[in-house]
Amino acid sequence: METLHAVKHDGKERLYPSLTNPNWLILRRRRQIFQNWLVGLKDSNLCVLDLGGRIQPYRPLLEGRLGRYVAIDLRQGPLVDVVARGEQIPFVSGQFDLVICTQVLEYIPEPAVVLAEVRRVLKPGGRLLLSAPAVFPRDSDHDLWRFSPGSLRSLLRDFQDVELRAEGSSFIGLVRTFNVCSVIFAKPAWLGRVLRFTLVPVLNVGAHAFESLFLPSNDQFAANFSVFARK
Repeated sequence: METLHAVKHDGKERLYPSLTNPNWLILRRRRQIFQNWLVGLKDSNLCVLDLGGRIQPYRPLLEGRLGRYVAIDLRQGPLVDVVARGEQIPFVSGQFDLVICTQVLEYIPEPAVVLAEVRRVLKPGGRLLLSAPAVFPRDSDHDLWRFSPGSLRSLLRDFQDVELRAEGSSFIGLVRTFNVCSVIFAKPAWLGRVLRFTLVPVLNVGAHAFESLFLPSNDQFAANFSVFARK
């Protein structure tokens, strides 16, 4: 079983990624998007469900506003409260103010079933905070789906006030994809480690500077999309 130290380290790297992280560009953008949305939640004493909450990277964004935080996951871990499937969330209806579901839907055979369960356990007016991949190499045999803005809106058609944001432009998506593929597919394996500490940081900084200066808006090749929706 993973140690608490390892899980917390992974969560911190997801929230505040290092420049050597091939996903740095989209992870920092996701944090900014989530922060902006969560500022608009005026409630305190929030009851939160983290679906797929093995490492809970975004829990610190709610610090000082939590009443109860429950993490469910298919895998047991030091931060997991309940081992359960997203298709059968073991809680009564209308219980949570906020459900967090990041980078989970791609592994679920029937995403619509999970989102129906999320809607069921949310209180009236409760919110869903979601992130899903649009472009990424398949990482396991359990990796089933990629999501476009249209497919996400279709899956969330029973929710209200659906806000969708690309986690960076198409240019960011291209650079991030190159970063990831260069590390994954480099041969021999040590070359991938070298690239992670040399080429990847340079491309991360350069792409961030380019986007900050020129503000490209095209998102046809955006790597990920974030969603905020209301029951």
